[in-house]
Amino acid sequence: MKRQTKAIRTQTKKTQYREHSTPLFLTSSFSFESAEQGKALFDETEEGNIYSRFSNPSVQEFVDKVCMLEGAEDGLATATGMAAVFASMAGILKSGDHIIACRALFGSAHQIITQILAKWGITYTYLDADASEAAWEAAVQPNSRMVYLETPSNPGLELVDLEMIGRICKKHNLIFNVDNCFATPIIQTPADFGADLIVHSATKFMDGQGRVLGGVVVGKAEYIAPIRFFCRHTGPSMSPFNAWTLSKSLETLELRMERHSQNALRLAEALEALPEVKKVNYPYLPSHAQYELAKAQMNAGGAIVTIELEGGFERVSAFMKALKIPTLSSNLGDTRTIITNPFTTTHSKLKPDEKASLGITEGLIRISVGLEAVEDLIEDFTQAAVVSAEAITAKV
Repeated sequence: MKRQTKAIRTQTKKTQYREHSTPLFLTSSFSFESAEQGKALFDETEEGNIYSRFSNPSVQEFVDKVCMLEGAEDGLATATGMAAVFASMAGILKSGDHIIACRALFGSAHQIITQILAKWGITYTYLDADASEAAWEAAVQPNSRMVYLETPSNPGLELVDLEMIGRICKKHNLIFNVDNCFATPIIQTPADFGADLIVHSATKFMDGQGRVLGGVVVGKAEYIAPIRFFCRHTGPSMSPFNAWTLSKSLETLELRMERHSQNALRLAEALEALPEVKKVNYPYLPSHAQYELAKAQMNAGGAIVTIELEGGFERVSAFMKALKIPTLSSNLGDTRTIITNPFTTTHSKLKPDEKASLGITEGLIRISVGLEAVEDLIEDFTQAAVVSAEAITAKV
């Protein structure tokens, strides 16, 4: 069966009630048929549910679907995307280990690597997304254990060559850990390039409607095992209700990502033609610095477009006030178009030099392109670009 069929038809086992839609297992714990079964479940000679912090049928259905979509052996779900990112590192790395990461990271991932893991004696080396293979190899140290990256990155949409990194990780026996949130498994599957772990903020496109929080990490069973131990005893568990919601959403993920990508490309092309917009960044635009790489490892450009406006934050403020359709929010991945200014929101805690190195300027706007009629979006963004430019010019 094709993955779209599997995404719809992968469900928990039918109960005696013969339900068509999978039920919600909203329970904190599970009962035992006997004392012997309780013992067997705890000593793991029998498989089954004990407590929803450990496992739950609703959560497992969601995990099974993500494993299927990503081509992964095993996985587990967490309460949030950042819990998944943290667990994928903290569940494996130990004091004295070294992690190699792409510099272009989401702000919280950056804080985990530079502040939290650092307190435990885990060192790191950052490289630019377009660093050469020789540079990545030169970063490998005797105590290197993991390579972690986002591609496309948040918010700069920088790409990392997955095939190259997979080759380096295999050569040096490093764990290859990829945040695939922006692309989703519909647009790229990092496991095809040798990724050992793939993490997602399920809050974003996997939900797709801004309803629930969630995270998931999938990959090779040998690496999921210590992450599961870490999560079982530290408790970043996903709510069964959230898992049930997310599992339903995965049934339409492929359809939504196709429309998101179509809308994003058309909006990016329209904005690139406007003199009032300084720069447009989108992986499937020929003007993107890594356009050829995007075409090689992604089957579409995704839903995220960034633009840069002249005039700094004052221009950004005028632009946002002029818009009629988009929602102003730091979230993304919704059916509704969302915009934010990373300089003052998602990446505001970064130091000035860190922002500069990632191209996060005062005039940068991240657009999560929704599923509205693209003609309406183009008209709205066009008028806002013109109106905001005129407002700044008038002040000067």
